[in-house]
Amino acid sequence: MPVTVKLVPEQAAYDDLLQRSLSKISCDLARLIYLASTRDYNTGTYHHDGLAARFSPDVAGKALEMAHRQIFYQLSAYSLEQLVNQLQTYLDCSHESPADVLRIWQKLEPYRVAIPVEVNPAVARLFLSNIRLALAIWRFRQEQAPKHP
Repeated sequence: MPVTVKLVPEQAAYDDLLQRSLSKISCDLARLIYLASTRDYNTGTYHHDGLAARFSPDVAGKALEMAHRQIFYQLSAYSLEQLVNQLQTYLDCSHESPADVLRIWQKLEPYRVAIPVEVNPAVARLFLSNIRLALAIWRFRQEQAPKHP
């Protein structure tokens, strides 16, 4: 007799989110930014209409929060070189000027709001420090690259 495993609703919603949405996003840094954008900055709750329609708003919110935390910890474990590559991919896929995005990221640090609420504070500080270093490395490399007319 075959054994069937029934997923808990949050896990099913999480898997659905990975398959339908996150797998189509170019890199982990872009996934982190996307997931952070689904969070209400006043309440900390997550919203995703498509996921909420398939499951429920509460289950969708929990799945988004779980995915957000997971991708954050994954990125936090990346080496500086990997983070620079993530940044390059993110900037390449952006419809904005990489130099403009870089300038704003270094000045305003909008990536700070991409940190999930319930994470280890030491890991959050390490992440912020590593992102700042990756931005500096990327900028240095761009300044050193030969200019093509």
